[in-house]
Parts: sequence; structure tokens; C-alpha cells
Amino acid sequence: MSRRRKGRDIHGIVLLDKPAGWSSNQAVQKVRWLFEARKAGHTGSLDPFATGMLPICLGEASKTAACMLDAAKTYIAEARLGQATSTGDIEGDIVGEAAVPGPDCAPIRAALARFEGRIRQIPPMYSALKHQGQPLYKLARAGREVPRAAREVTVHALSLLRWEPPLLEFRLHCSKGTYVRTLAEDIGLELGSRAHLTALRRLTVEPFGESAMVGLDQLEAMREAGTLEHCLLAADAGLQAWPVVALGEADAARFGHGNRVEGVAATAGPVRVYGPAGLLLGLGEVNAAHVLEARRVFNQIVSDA
Repeated sequence: MSRRRKGRDIHGIVLLDKPAGWSSNQAVQKVRWLFEARKAGHTGSLDPFATGMLPICLGEASKTAACMLDAAKTYIAEARLGQATSTGDIEGDIVGEAAVPGPDCAPIRAALARFEGRIRQIPPMYSALKHQGQPLYKLARAGREVPRAAREVTVHALSLLRWEPPLLEFRLHCSKGTYVRTLAEDIGLELGSRAHLTALRRLTVEPFGESAMVGLDQLEAMREAGTLEHCLLAADAGLQAWPVVALGEADAARFGHGNRVEGVAATAGPVRVYGPAGLLLGLGEVNAAHVLEARRVFNQIVSDA
């Protein structure tokens, strides 16, 4: 018989401003402890040296996390030109050096412009992607390098913020799956040099803006004041672009048991499903025949925040 996990049944999303030096999992566990939540997860990891937005889903909101993995993101990054490292960031050993470009910003801007739009990246060895069941970073730590297929990503916008040789700071708005470390390395090569990241801050994870972020210090102060729930967003806050299907009592019961609901007045596609009294029942998919099928049914009924 499985033992029930201790904690409160609390549901919602916290937009954590992750500090440097913390892994994403450490940050999740800290937030879970602060809220005394039974369950917690995140929507996409940040490297330990990086800071910024880490959406953390508590309780039934964790069932929406996978649906937010495709979100576009915005970063501010700083790269050091003239040096390449084994990891592509400041945590690695220097493995290559080259001349640093001159102080003129024009060639820098021209190089950045060539990376806007659809580009192809070879994922770094120090990443969580798997090769034959093994994470690449574990193979890299063991001194192994394996072939990786290039992946297409989209750079929506890439702009120069500061060029003070050898430090280059840029702002990036990109699709899911974009490796900022790889982008920095490729920019260095494009400029006839080498590069690695020295700082990385994630500002946004769509649809969330940076103004809604809260730091660990703020959360701890709010816990002391008994106001933690004030920073908790609705369980479906990351899916506001999804249409809402409102069900009556009988159909809500059917959906809650994972059964199909026919005759739904909604266009085909993913939807948020609400029941009587504005209760969020879960996530579903409406097909062309207007039949609603359950994708994620919430075990705990969640009130509309």
C-alpha cells in the first residue's frame, strides 16, 4: 500500500525568480516546502548559473506543466568572446581561444541579425537530451562525445544591448528548444572568434511577464506574514489562450471519470474544462465531431482563481 505524500492540497502557479547557484529541482523543492504543498513541478529547467523566471506548478497545476513546454521565452545573456569552454558557459574549462573583435558595434549587430529567423542548432553535450537512454551531460562528464542531430529553432528577435570587448550582452526572444549557450558559441564563430556564456537571465515564459516574478526572499517574507497565496496564479494561468468549455453537472461528472462528452459547442482543439460554479475540472481535446475527450482530469476540484 503506497504512502500518501504529506502536505497541503494547494493548487496554482508561482513565477519564481530563480537565484544563481540553484538547480531547478532545488528551487522547486524550496517553493514546495514554503507552501507546504503536496506536489510541485516546473515547466522547463534553468541551468544552475542562470537566473530568472521559473514557473513552478503546485498541486493539480502540475498537470498543466507539459502543456506549457512549447512556450516562447525571452532572455538577456552575456557572452565572453575570445574563449570557448567545455560546457559553453562559465562553469566549464577553457578549451579554445581566439582573437576578440574590435570595438565597432556594426559588425556585431550584423552578425546577430544573421541569426534571426529559423536556424539550426546542434544541441550541446552538456544538456538533458538523451542518447540511448543516457542524458548527454552524463556522457560528457565521462569524457564521451556522441553525434547529435541538428534541430531547427526560431529566433524571433535578437538585439545588441552592450558591446564592451570582450563582453557582449544581447536580448533574445526565441522558441522552445533554443540553446542560448550554443547560440553564443555560434555568434563567436560567426565573428571569427570563440565565445561562452558568462551570465543568463530568463525574463519571460509566455504568457507570463517578468513583473509577476517573485524571489525566494519575498516568498519567505510572505510565508512569515501568512500571505503566500497572494502570489499564486490560477492553475490554468499558463493556458489562457485555450478556449473554455463549461459543462453542466451531468457532463462534468462524466468528464471527471475520464469519459467522453458529446455535443460540445467548441471548435476542435485543446480546451480548459470548467464545471458548475466555475470549478476547473481539467484539460481536454475537442475533435471535429464536437466530442470532448479528457486529457488531464484534476483529482482535486480547483476553484477559478
